[in-house]
Amino acid sequence: MQIETKFHGSLEIKDTDKWSFPKGLPGFEEEKEFTLLPIEGNDIFQVLQSTKTPAVAFIVANPYTLIDDYSFDIDEPTIELLGIQNPEDIMVLGVVSLKQPFENSTINLQAPLIFQLNNRKAKQMILNDNRFDIRQPIGKGGN
Repeated sequence: MQIETKFHGSLEIKDTDKWSFPKGLPGFEEEKEFTLLPIEGNDIFQVLQSTKTPAVAFIVANPYTLIDDYSFDIDEPTIELLGIQNPEDIMVLGVVSLKQPFENSTINLQAPLIFQLNNRKAKQMILNDNRFDIRQPIGKGGN
């Protein structure tokens, strides 16, 4: 499948590279299919790219590599929607806002992206947990 991307130009992706977001993303409910693309020379950040709309792309990262003491429970509707049976079945990413200087960059801990690795379904889950910030600084370890 050929897609146009925001940061990588035109790319060929396989069906196995696609992630299904059955409910879309908050604010982008019509966007139901994404792919994760690497950022060359960077192992921490990736691009979550819509396969339909080139302009809809988000920088994402594993919050556990950037923030100490981040944990939450996945709610039952998300478990059911994604078909999660074991904790090992998921990957968690957070939407990042990269800024200059890097120390001003933030990650959204209130709305993690939950990926079910076995069926390639995903969802952005809203936590409503006052322990976490929508704009948690990451530049200095997040603490």
